[in-house]
Amino acid sequence: MLKIDNESVSHETSELRIAVIGAGPAGVYSSDIFLRQLAKRSDELGLCDSARIDLFEKLPVPFGLVRYGVAPDHPSIKFIADALEKTLDNPNIHLYANVEFGKDINLEEILQYYDAVLFATGAIADRPLKDVPGADLDGVKGAAKFVEWYDGYPNSDRQWHLNAKEVAVIGGGNVAMDIARELLRNPDYLRNNTDIPDYVYEGLKQNQIQTLHLFVRRGVAQAKFSVQELREMEKLPGVQIVIDEDDFDLDEETIEVAGSDKITRQMVEELFAIRDMAEDMEDGGNVDFEGNPANLRYVIHFNCAPVEILGEDGRVSAIRIERTVTSADGKMTRTGEFEEYPVQAVYHAIGYLPSQISGIAYDFERTVLANNEGRILTSALDGDVRNRLYVTGWAKRGPVGLIGSTKSDALLIVNHMLEDLSKAGNCGCIALNRDSKAIDKLLEEKGVKPIDYSGWKRVDAYEREIGSKENRTRKKVVSAEDLCAIALGE
Repeated sequence: MLKIDNESVSHETSELRIAVIGAGPAGVYSSDIFLRQLAKRSDELGLCDSARIDLFEKLPVPFGLVRYGVAPDHPSIKFIADALEKTLDNPNIHLYANVEFGKDINLEEILQYYDAVLFATGAIADRPLKDVPGADLDGVKGAAKFVEWYDGYPNSDRQWHLNAKEVAVIGGGNVAMDIARELLRNPDYLRNNTDIPDYVYEGLKQNQIQTLHLFVRRGVAQAKFSVQELREMEKLPGVQIVIDEDDFDLDEETIEVAGSDKITRQMVEELFAIRDMAEDMEDGGNVDFEGNPANLRYVIHFNCAPVEILGEDGRVSAIRIERTVTSADGKMTRTGEFEEYPVQAVYHAIGYLPSQISGIAYDFERTVLANNEGRILTSALDGDVRNRLYVTGWAKRGPVGLIGSTKSDALLIVNHMLEDLSKAGNCGCIALNRDSKAIDKLLEEKGVKPIDYSGWKRVDAYEREIGSKENRTRKKVVSAEDLCAIALGE
């Protein structure tokens, strides 16, 4: 670990200076945990007992995944957003939104002003649908782009053609569930109960869908759905759930393994409840969960691996799947039995790719920033630890786990940061320029106008105001230019 001469620090050394790149849940949670752990461990480690944390976010507004990556009809969004708001209200945490790392500020510059840098940049690009012929056909869509569309990501596509009557969604996780639910959800419900922009509402009103097929490569016990997601899919008005009872014929070993993990056990129990619900829907004459006639079908296929997307005149016309068998340990075996389903659109939700960062090595095999337990490495293969650089969240471990699981991840990395800083001496104060206004001066010289927490509060108030005029809690502003103008009071 880097050692420094106490006298090399040019200004005050009364507080640590930490830069966090990314103001989504991982970045905000880490900031909060850092301050809490510092208060708890500063005496033990010989560190300053206070810190200034600067959160840099390339978008004009904070909260990342919560605002732009989670389906708008999730009831838990409000509670998570409220918790993140309280953290940003901490006077020791300073938001610098509308500042893009690698463009507006680089690694060499930032290391002059901060004792440690934590990357919490998340994952926004779709993992490609590899080894599936036809993946480039018109009508094959990545989940990330669709999520950006319905969540109003700044300057994303505003047009989304929803003219397919039969749709396939590939994936065994919560994003696949979100995609399926938004495609089947009544647009009036979304308009009245969420913050979707007008263009999303108008687009969903044109939706021609009649049947949605969800294809999960492995079995019931190996899916990665949360119980909350499953319960949300159970209560879709006008939607009949259809399942294959054979998919639920689990052997004793699989049941035993699934039951050994609480989360998996709860998921499997909920899936069996859905199986029973699907049978009641069929016995009732193809009805929805309330017993009303269903005009939409939601067909869930387990142990089905897509092997080819078929097309006509360059457009999707069908999907070919191969039946699989999944053992208790999760190993999937192909059976050589194939089926085809007519579809005109295919959405793949098989994972996201963490972004590459200027000046930071990328692990292309694991598709994460090269790291060892959150410490950034010089390279993915046998790389050395780079002083003062850390990573957390999806950029560290890949897009796995729920939003709340970033807290345990952050605690591990924060403790690494504190322990490393303690070994540097001088109470952990490493950066040579300790002027708290230095970063503001640099950005001003570059013509960059950062948006602080008060700027976000102006956006928040504006969205609530325009939403209230339509009897909605909030109506999301989508243009980056408009967000900046509102936040900066221009």
